[in-house]
Amino acid sequence: MKHLLCLNDLTSEEIIGLIDYADKLKYEHKNGIRHDHILKGKTLGMIFSKSSTRTRVSFEVGMKQLGGHALFLSSTDIQLGRGETVHDTAKTLSRYIDGIMIRTFSQKDVEDLAFYGSIPVINGLTDELHPCQILADLMTIRESKGYLKGLKLAYIGDGNNVANSLLIGCAKTAMNISVATPAGYNCDKKYVLMAQKIASMTGSCIDISSDPESAVSSADVVYTDTWISMGMEADKDKRVRDFAPYQVNSALFSKAKPDAVFLHCLPAYRGFEVTEDVIDGPRSLIFDEAENRLHIQKAVMATLMS
Repeated sequence: MKHLLCLNDLTSEEIIGLIDYADKLKYEHKNGIRHDHILKGKTLGMIFSKSSTRTRVSFEVGMKQLGGHALFLSSTDIQLGRGETVHDTAKTLSRYIDGIMIRTFSQKDVEDLAFYGSIPVINGLTDELHPCQILADLMTIRESKGYLKGLKLAYIGDGNNVANSLLIGCAKTAMNISVATPAGYNCDKKYVLMAQKIASMTGSCIDISSDPESAVSSADVVYTDTWISMGMEADKDKRVRDFAPYQVNSALFSKAKPDAVFLHCLPAYRGFEVTEDVIDGPRSLIFDEAENRLHIQKAVMATLMS
């Protein structure tokens, strides 16, 4: 494991190993066992071209708990945002720091940083993928259910970076996944095909449709995300109309198993993609999910940078 650019970089065993490690770090942290020796003296550069709450705070706090230092690098403050090439940025930062986490638009920029640099690179989010989020999701599901293999996850809404990464994460861990998106908002075909190839080896079942009720039927986990991601605000009215039938409300959630849990990567827009009775209900795990970003990312950083 050299980088985390896409979940397909990891084997199924590596994903489970990271979750096991994160479970250990979480348990020990809650029981007062310190981990500030693991990355003592190490520095993580955090490049942000997109704003964030959970990504910035969880990585920065995670580095502190591991004994290292996190350096916030806004794209408006470094030369990368003013025309310097990714090549030159990667080469330079590799001389200063021990790892990079980047949250940006282009997946190619993340891959180029890894290619040209000589330090580990972690994808904190791109327009195509969100691997750290899905690792936290898988950790949360296993905490709740006790296992992953054979569970059914239903994803309802926009076929975005979260959906693309969920396809890969579920396929890697032998979970079944049903994705329901409106026409024109499908998952990236490249990642659908990637997941289907993985699923053929793990036994995962992948279903792609436009029918939210069919997708949610007998699901163990129901997942949704915002209809209007950053940069899409101009299309808000059209998206709200197109996605209205895909709202996760109590009627749709009732189609899932009686013990199904609800996940959302946040931020959530209550009354749009999900109603308050679901997101604040007793089977919502959204804040466990958010907390687990901290611990799974510590496991990733410790694995890559120690």
